[in-house]
Order: sequence, then structure tokens, then C-alpha cells
Amino acid sequence: MRLLAALLILASPAMADGVAEALKPPDNFTAAERFEAMSGGATTLPATGPDALTHPAANLTDPMRFTLGQALFAKLWVAAPASTKASDGLGPLFNARACQTCHIRDGRGLAPTAGDGHSLLIRLARPDPTGVGSYLATLPDPVYGTQLQDFAAPGQTAEGRLDIRYTPLPVTLADGVTVTLRQPSYAIAGEAYGPLDPTTILSPRLAPPMTGLGLLEAIPATDILAREDPDDADGNGISGRANRVNGTLGRFGLKAAIATVRDQTAQAFAIDMGLSTPLRPAPWGDCTTAQPTCLDAPDGRDPGLRDGVEVDTESLDLVTYYAANLAVPARRNVSDPTVLRGKALFYSLNCTGCHTPKHITARLPATPEQSFQLIWPYTDLLLHDMGPGLADGLPEGLATGTEWRTPPLWGIGLAQTVSPGAGFLHDGRARTLLEAVLWHGGEAEAPRNAVIALPTPDRAALVAFLESL
Repeated sequence: MRLLAALLILASPAMADGVAEALKPPDNFTAAERFEAMSGGATTLPATGPDALTHPAANLTDPMRFTLGQALFAKLWVAAPASTKASDGLGPLFNARACQTCHIRDGRGLAPTAGDGHSLLIRLARPDPTGVGSYLATLPDPVYGTQLQDFAAPGQTAEGRLDIRYTPLPVTLADGVTVTLRQPSYAIAGEAYGPLDPTTILSPRLAPPMTGLGLLEAIPATDILAREDPDDADGNGISGRANRVNGTLGRFGLKAAIATVRDQTAQAFAIDMGLSTPLRPAPWGDCTTAQPTCLDAPDGRDPGLRDGVEVDTESLDLVTYYAANLAVPARRNVSDPTVLRGKALFYSLNCTGCHTPKHITARLPATPEQSFQLIWPYTDLLLHDMGPGLADGLPEGLATGTEWRTPPLWGIGLAQTVSPGAGFLHDGRARTLLEAVLWHGGEAEAPRNAVIALPTPDRAALVAFLESL
């Protein structure tokens, strides 16, 4: 209620000054900022434990709609034909039977182990020489499409499996401690439809957490674009820039190549599960002309189904509503002296140059849960060059093969509480938050080197701060 009162103050004639005051960086780090524990504004829920990320927003206006969306998110789909007409149409080639298979308890996917790639999706693309201007056009693999599917409906053949190998990569810190990173290498084994095109690039993608998606969509585009600095005009070594989708700001996906939560949901139905929606009506998902058996397989577009697709408009909207209205977990230990010391280091090392701590969402009468909220996602939603160590080589929209969208950090301290095997970064290679920091390069190389040089107590304080998010 105190946060709501603060937002009402910001709605006064002095709103502009109030917004500026709310968003300014702290001038001291001896105490927590006002409302800092309320990471998701009025959506925030003080939740911990394995189900910390699964709850509805605290200010939810339509609980029944959320519950129906949650049921569809957890629903196990089956291949057609089936007696359960409302649940068939899976595949014919697919990666998962349910949304929650990848987003475990609405968190991130499991970090893969050597030889086991089922926790990762593998995007496929090859350069398209017809790209115009700065748009880095790509083409799907001519045989395997845009994503490797490692499962198949009865009578079909899965495309193959991902083979992962890790090489130890030791990093010695200034205090003599050695942290051993895992350098992954990826290959496709058991290619069932012949070899990949020799120019096809493999990009591993671990399912990100679902935290605060509706709030991220509610951040005004002008605020995000105002942080662009593609030529590093301020000389701080950070040159974030926006991705765009048909002229619209990209916010979602690991390279910000998707504009809205609804678009993200439709893509997951189509590519991950082979289910058609009004936005992606092809019933065969990612099958290609080189896979005629897949294209000719039965699908779930039964007579009488609304919209003539396997996931109709109402169902797509319900899952979108669910995804947009999950509660953001409250911060823990925001006033702890060690956490506050770590926060001061986070600022002084310029981690905030990409991980922008707070935003205020737009006024959105149609979605009151996300409207005019002070939120703390720790992201600028921009693309940054993260250096060769994290590069996947795959361009996407305006993003190059070394660029990634700044991932939000809210809820990251609960990641391994929700799923003990969860990893960090785009492919789960980092087993700890410190490992994730040590993989930073490119625009983040200077902060990474500064972390390596930290005294032991300071490094522990920085990790304690991250664990409080």
C-alpha cells in the first residue's frame, strides 16, 4: 500500500519531478532505498522456496483468467490424431510437450551436463546475403529449419540430439582463489535427415525465467531508446543499442528479437511444440520441405475448432495473460550491511551501465497490474557486445553474433532455490553467479576485470547483493 501511495504522489502535477527523483541513483549506500524490496512494484509478492516464481501478481485483477492460463501453460499436448481433440496437434517434431517443461516452475531451464542436451534449445541459421542495411538477415537450415527438434510424434523421426562437451577453463582471482569455468562446445549427433548446411550456425538457448514479463513490456519505449549509445558517445566503454522487429522495439528473447509477450508465446507454441496459433498458423511447426513425412502428418486442426488452429485466440491470450502476470518476488535482506556493500560495488564497478536498476512503467488503463509501477528489473533491454567468450556467431535482427540483450536480474537469487540444477547465462554454462560474472567480456570486460581484482570480502559482498535480487 505504501508503494501505491507513492505512485499516487507521482501522478500529481509534479509527476515529472517525482519520476526523476524515484529513478535517480542512490547517493549513499548505508541504507536501502524506499520501496527497494518491492522489485515488481505492486505486483510484488514476498515469496520464497521452490514455488517462489509461480504465484500470481499481488495486484491481479482477474484470478480466474490467470488460473486458466496457468492450466494451459502446464498442459501436456499429444500428437494427432487423438481422442482428446482439444489437446492434440503436438509436433510432428518438437522439443517439449508443455511450456513448463522448459520453464521449470516458471524459472529458467536446467543447466545441461556433458552429453545431455535436452535442457537446451538449439537455434539454427545461416547468413542471408540479401540482407538490407544494418538488418542482419538469416535463413533457416534448408533441412532442419530454425531449431533442432529432438523429439518426434509416433511415426516420425526426431532430427537429432545435441552433443555437449565442456573444457575446464581456470581463472585465478587476485586473492589466489581459482574458479574453474566450463567452456562448452556444441555439435549435432545422429542427424536423421542428412548433414546440416555447412554454413549453418548453432546457437544454444536455455529457457529464461518468466519473471516480470508484463512489466518489461510496459516500460515506455522512449525510456529504453533514450539509453542507446551505439557509438559510445560518453566514452564509458558501453554502447547499448536496441533491436527492432519490423520497426518495433524488441524486448524479449535472448537477443531482444521479439516485441511482445504474445509474440513470444506464439513462437514458443510454433517452434518448441509444433502447435499452430493465429499468429503462426502453420500446423507443422518447424518442418521443412526436406521433411515431407513431417509436412504430411496429421495435425490437430479438427473441424469445429475456433480460428482453424490448434491453439485458438482465446487460449493464446490466456497463456499470454498468465505469462504477463506472474508475481515478481520481493527482495531479501535489502538492509543487510554486506548486501548494501555489494550494492555499492555493483554501482561503482558500473555494472549498472547495462543492468539499469529501476524503471517506471507507462500508464496502461487496459492492464492495470502493470500500469505506472516503480520496478527494479536490473536491465536496460538493450543489446551489448559481450565479447568472443560468449559469442554464438548467430545474428538476429540487428543483433550481431557477439551481442545479447541485458538479462533482467530480478529473481536471480532464487534461481537455484526454484531449480537446484539451474545454470546462468544464455546456455547455462555458469554454475554460480560468480562464474557468470567471470564470463563477461566485450563491453563488460572492465567490470569483469575489476571483480577479479576485488579483495575476498568485497567479492563476497557483491555475490551477496546478487543473491538478494
